[in-house]
Amino acid sequence: MAAISAAMVKELREMTGAGMMDCKKALAATDGDMDKAVEFLREKGLAAAGKKAGRIAAEGIVSMLVQDDKKAVIVEVNSETDFVAKNALFQEYVGQVAAQAIKSSNEGNIDAFLEETWELDPAFTVAQALSQKIAVIGENLKIRRFATVEAADGCVVSYSHGGGRIGVLVAASTSVVNDEVKEALKNVAMQVAALSPKYVSRDEIDADYIAHEREILLAQIKNDPKEAAKPEKVIEGMINGRLNKEMKEICLVDQVYVKAEDGKQTVGQYLKEVSKAVGAEVSVKSFVRYETGEGLEKKNEDFAAEVAAQMGK
Repeated sequence: MAAISAAMVKELREMTGAGMMDCKKALAATDGDMDKAVEFLREKGLAAAGKKAGRIAAEGIVSMLVQDDKKAVIVEVNSETDFVAKNALFQEYVGQVAAQAIKSSNEGNIDAFLEETWELDPAFTVAQALSQKIAVIGENLKIRRFATVEAADGCVVSYSHGGGRIGVLVAASTSVVNDEVKEALKNVAMQVAALSPKYVSRDEIDADYIAHEREILLAQIKNDPKEAAKPEKVIEGMINGRLNKEMKEICLVDQVYVKAEDGKQTVGQYLKEVSKAVGAEVSVKSFVRYETGEGLEKKNEDFAAEVAAQMGK
């Protein structure tokens, strides 16, 4: 009997969309013959995707599910075309995946998630249910990623843009949870969707990252004869100024609030204003931003600019 390697299992899974254990069993049953293993899975109804699994699935939607304002999940499920992404059957399925994911302990491990029992029909795994959905819809589909967010001492809000093109979850700490607070946090979520910060605040940034950025800025200055000739104290001020500008772009609370009437108010200042109005400190603890097809091979569209335009002033 031929030895079944992890690489063979991975290849078969990518070819068929079937679950990892099902692929391993198929290879074992067919003595490692890839073509026969594909047929084995098809006969079992586990590879209905067939040749579709090799096609790029870079469209789709981001869906979110919030429970009791305290816990939420965000998932991205991909399809091949935007047409399918707008299909009610596909959107219903993505909602079902979100309902499964919010209870899962396999965040960050899609392979393990796919091997879970599908709650809507315990006779199947998540991967098998996915394969069946591929057969019905007729396109390659892929559960790409999911993340959960919790706020035990506050609340979680969600924001979806463009029919699920961009999804954002924001978790905040606050002793007051009312419509005013939720509306403010929704505005912050829209900010995250539009300007895609990397961190909530500078406190989250690793010292090594700052040191590395300073090295890069110094190298840039040294490569410019005019700037390199300036006094050391001036060069240090230039580095600090440029670094501060970068921090204002990548840190949420330091960003200029897009809906600010004066065009100067930062998100942090906006939250202080809200906190004063509701009589309780409202502070963002974390956020997650997913953009459909982000990092995948697909046509380039500037969704962030679209969100920013929609927010207006």
